[in-house]
Amino acid sequence: MVDLKRILLFFRSSLFILLADWLDFKSKKKKRRGICRSKILWIRRFSGFFFAAMLMIILSPSLHSFPPAEAIKSSHLDSYLRLPSSQASHSSKYRFSFRKASGFRNADECGFTDRKITGVCDPSLVHVAITLDVVYLRGSMAAVHSILQHSLCPENIFFHFIVSDADLETLVRSTIPQLKFKVYYFDPEIVRNLISSSVRQALEQPLNYARNYLSDLLEPCVRRVIYLDSDLVVVDDITKLWITNLGSRTIGAPEYCHANFTNYFTGGFWSDQRFSRTFKGRKPCYFNTGVMVIDLVKWRRVGYTKRIERWMQIQKRYRIYELGSLPPFLLVFAGRVAPIEHRWNQHGLGGDNVKGSCRELHPGPVSLLHWSGSGKPWLRLDSNRPCPLDALWAPYDLYGHPH
Repeated sequence: MVDLKRILLFFRSSLFILLADWLDFKSKKKKRRGICRSKILWIRRFSGFFFAAMLMIILSPSLHSFPPAEAIKSSHLDSYLRLPSSQASHSSKYRFSFRKASGFRNADECGFTDRKITGVCDPSLVHVAITLDVVYLRGSMAAVHSILQHSLCPENIFFHFIVSDADLETLVRSTIPQLKFKVYYFDPEIVRNLISSSVRQALEQPLNYARNYLSDLLEPCVRRVIYLDSDLVVVDDITKLWITNLGSRTIGAPEYCHANFTNYFTGGFWSDQRFSRTFKGRKPCYFNTGVMVIDLVKWRRVGYTKRIERWMQIQKRYRIYELGSLPPFLLVFAGRVAPIEHRWNQHGLGGDNVKGSCRELHPGPVSLLHWSGSGKPWLRLDSNRPCPLDALWAPYDLYGHPH
């Protein structure tokens, strides 16, 4: 280990000598030979000074890196951290430190305790899809932890993690060793040219649109999946959500028909019959795409991914909405959603998309708490300015400062 204190002392002494020689050189009249000797001495000492300065900059970690805790706290949700694959493992190791989660096992009521799960196609599995990225990693890990904590049969849950940049598989496996999961790469270039600017930069990130492509990313044998955002915790047995009866519908989600649906699209959209007539014969209601049960068999058969992409292309040309990945889903599915109890998406706890102010729970029972909006509980807790409901997220946080 290099002694930085010694380097600093050398740096300071070299600076003083340099200044003294420079003043002496300027003030004294010497013969040509003496002047040349002073110049040479001055250059040699300047070289020593410069070398010490460069050595300190290169070797001092405090000048070119942040402690892991500060890296977490300074991550702003509206920034998009892209990591080269060669550096992803290194970054995840030093930016994040998660404590190992407690072990878990199925209750006796689950049955088949002696039968091993054969793989992702095992019919007894409950499939959950969540995106993983560096900025929201802490939220994703808390979401997974909460699901395991409240599941009667946690060993029967299979997680499908969608990633675009960082190699986070090792971190997940070391934090929750028993977890059944698979990581899928989503190429941002597939959707990048279809994305329009939004009210909040975080909503423009390509990984937000990965849910449009789950039918292509996941194995064909996966017939149904629960899609969850990274800023929520589940406080009930997720199997209850899994067995939702979708009937003839392709997706199920809690609907909020009291919301002003017209606000999700521009005036130009509603005044142009080419666009607004898409809702003819439907009774569209707002639903939050952060919690959905999706029938992938029906999705693949109808080709809903192409329909969503078509609306994104129209948006690029005509600007028919302001929000990110939500409106295309509303255009395709609003009024055609299998309703799910509101308890499964107590959303909006992150406030609005600008201020992220504190919110209260909606009336009624709660099975899932969702910090949709700009305010995220881990950032507010770290800044010592939490909202009251952020305390309900904290018990599932696996992040721990490294020692």
